[in-house]
Amino acid sequence: MSTTRYIYWQDGSAWLGYLEEFPDYVTQGSSLEDLQEHLRDLLIDLNRGEIPGVRRAADLTVA
Repeated sequence: MSTTRYIYWQDGSAWLGYLEEFPDYVTQGSSLEDLQEHLRDLLIDLNRGEIPGVRRAADLTVA
């Protein structure tokens, strides 16, 4: 089992969030638990390459 960081907030009755590594892909849920499930599904789709044109973040070492 692994973990990944996500950012979330509540807007009215909706819970919104995104995976820290993929801030371009915001999803929502009716509860925090529902949002977490949507984020899990999103991460699976992103890692399988099912979403085209995914932008990724990386660290660059500069001497």
